[in-house]
Amino acid sequence: MSALAAVRKTLHLNRENAIGYGLLIPSIIIFAVFTFWPFLYTVYLSFFDWNMISPEKEFVGIRNYMEVLGDPRTYQIFGNTFLYIVILLAINCVVPYIFAFVIDIVLKRWNGFYKSALFLPAFISLVVGSILFTWILNPVSGPLAIVFGWIGLEIPNWTKSEGWVILVLSLITSWKVFGYNFILLYASINGISREIIESARLDNVPLWRIFFQIILPMSSATGIYVFILTIVQSLQYVFTPVKVVTQGGPDYASSNLIYHAYHEAFVVYRTGHSATLSIITMALFLILLFLYFKFVDRGIYYEN
Repeated sequence: MSALAAVRKTLHLNRENAIGYGLLIPSIIIFAVFTFWPFLYTVYLSFFDWNMISPEKEFVGIRNYMEVLGDPRTYQIFGNTFLYIVILLAINCVVPYIFAFVIDIVLKRWNGFYKSALFLPAFISLVVGSILFTWILNPVSGPLAIVFGWIGLEIPNWTKSEGWVILVLSLITSWKVFGYNFILLYASINGISREIIESARLDNVPLWRIFFQIILPMSSATGIYVFILTIVQSLQYVFTPVKVVTQGGPDYASSNLIYHAYHEAFVVYRTGHSATLSIITMALFLILLFLYFKFVDRGIYYEN
């Protein structure tokens, strides 16, 4: 009887496994169609010279990689991308962390209003936000230019100025990203035991020490998640203001890797170069993830 029971149990487990794998099939098909196949096709296109119009593709091997990596403009765009990452991390990771700490720990009133006000811009389309900021920051007739004119100051023509254009486009992108990150960090800080914080305050521990020695370590899991999410999503979101406002100008000064891959494919029709840039971009993100799991993940605090 024991052998028969073991056989029945094995058959039951196999049946449950088969049902589980069967339920996964729709998800696997969706991933295969919309993720795995586009990735493999992008790798395939990176070895060809094709303009998306010609019925035939010319195989060029690694020539696209050599041309992309040998082009000085590529390194300019690498620098732009790095600058975007630094600015967006400062605005969408560091500042929301401080705001979440102040609103949850320091302020005692109007917390609901502050949370709603900071999250509200996330509902507005980036296209609308880009047009709105372009009007507000118009160096000639914008409201800010008029106000500055009253005190004898001028707004630089930021759409034509290197450096300024990346800063302003990062501010426009933050319009969309800031609220989500703030809510995530606020929820994480709000979940920290009040007893620990109140004990520290009773011992007259300065707020900056509470932030760095209690809040940051105990919310580090969410903090690192927001850190990675900011790098990935912000570079995706910044595509919209670049496309709407500057189209990568002046002279590629506002372009980044994601927009430049689009520009190569759908503006100048160099599909091989676009695919190569996409593969390089993905490789950089994989390197960042590897460094995260190797060096950062070990020091993260996970409750329980």
